[in-house]
Amino acid sequence: QVQLVESGGGLVQAGGSLRLSCAASGTIFSVNTMGWYRQAPGKQRELVALITSSGSTSYADSVKGHFTISRDNAKNTVYLQMNSLELEDSAVYYCYAVVNGGTYWGQGTQVTVPS
Repeated sequence: QVQLVESGGGLVQAGGSLRLSCAASGTIFSVNTMGWYRQAPGKQRELVALITSSGSTSYADSVKGHFTISRDNAKNTVYLQMNSLELEDSAVYYCYAVVNGGTYWGQGTQVTVPS
């Protein structure tokens, strides 16, 4: 059984920063792509960023330049550094990881940027 546990969400003023973490645990033989999605109320879930096992990254256009994804392969953990946060970044953020050939999801963490 594989679990993804997220942490780091919260309330932050516009222009502030947050760092999300997501750690995979359980019986793990391989971890491939890891990443983050987000879903705001009334909107579809959207891909925010992903990082491959070799470190290649991809970002949604809306976050390029102010979000950075990284990973620690020794800890099976993916991070999302979010800077210059805006109202539009408010959402529930979900991490995912391809582990042992299957896709697993975190429980979601709320990020709120008040107006």
